[in-house]
Amino acid sequence: MDIMVWKPHVTVAAVIERQGCFLLVEERIEGRLRLNQPAGHLEAGEDLCQAVQREVLEETAHRFTPETLVGIYLWRHGSHGETFLRATFAGHAEGPLEGHVLDTDIQRTLWLDADQLRRRQNQWRSPLVMRAVEDYLAGHRYPLSLLVGMLEG
Repeated sequence: MDIMVWKPHVTVAAVIERQGCFLLVEERIEGRLRLNQPAGHLEAGEDLCQAVQREVLEETAHRFTPETLVGIYLWRHGSHGETFLRATFAGHAEGPLEGHVLDTDIQRTLWLDADQLRRRQNQWRSPLVMRAVEDYLAGHRYPLSLLVGMLEG
């Protein structure tokens, strides 16, 4: 008897704010330009903090130091039913690093304030984009000590 095990995609994202604006990426998804926080999938052997640091660097050329957890979100994509478990961090970014090549799907990085982002709802990759910003603005901050990694070699 074959039993199919359901597994959500585990992803990470970074809310990076400077002077009231948020660092976002514009990426090409299925032929359309979409806005997202720097984000991506957890890879084998990484903990969540390592994953978000890697993703921010790959997508924005900024070195990112996660300082707090903004939230953990479970979202199911309505059109194809895939489910995502997303850990979203806030922290400090340095950069961009000169000469760093961005991931191929990333068209550019940009800084938008919350109102500008709200007005571009039709470009959000998912509703998680604005939800993370709203939670950040509402003061949602949780210690990284909530995340316990017990990875064995």
